[in-house]
Amino acid sequence: MKLYMVPLAPNPTKIMLYLKERELAGAPLPVEQIVVNTVKGRHKEPAHLARNPFGTVPTLELDNGTFLKESLAILEYFEDAFPEGAFRAATAEARAHARDLERIVDLRLAGPMGAYGHAVNSPLGFPKNPEQAEKCLKAMETPLDVLEASLGAGGPWLTGEQLALADFTLAASLQFVRYVEADVLGDRPRLRAWDVAFRARPGSQAVLRW
Repeated sequence: MKLYMVPLAPNPTKIMLYLKERELAGAPLPVEQIVVNTVKGRHKEPAHLARNPFGTVPTLELDNGTFLKESLAILEYFEDAFPEGAFRAATAEARAHARDLERIVDLRLAGPMGAYGHAVNSPLGFPKNPEQAEKCLKAMETPLDVLEASLGAGGPWLTGEQLALADFTLAASLQFVRYVEADVLGDRPRLRAWDVAFRARPGSQAVLRW
């Protein structure tokens, strides 16, 4: 399998974190990681558009020559195809709660986080937009509160004692926030403790750059 990706971008980063954690846990996956230089526009070139017509990363090329184009689908394929060492919870209820948290992070938090970063200190040179930044902070309040509460249910990670896909998704988005020298966690001590603990993991130190 081949993973077409670019470091720092949140969606590829969460998959890189997942793969590194599997490797360090003794259950590595046979995935070659190939950088697509988005700064130079390589994601819009015909070779990549043939893999992913949307021109986005990550994209996973399976051994049969087909492609997966969405990050969650890629992670769930790994969980299904390589169950030994997977992060999937043991019961249907626990799996549902874990998926619920991942969707909250990805759909309700990651977007406002990215927009906030560009509004306060865009790496692409967008002008500062304090009004947009304030709207993004407001949009993040409820999902951040939900995550803070989930950490109070027991265990160091978002779903408890075992890492879950939600942890990788959140860490990948927070890396972008740190890259633009911003802080969105507010007065949420459990989330701050989670962030410190997650970044201290060897897998995180191998993948995260900020």
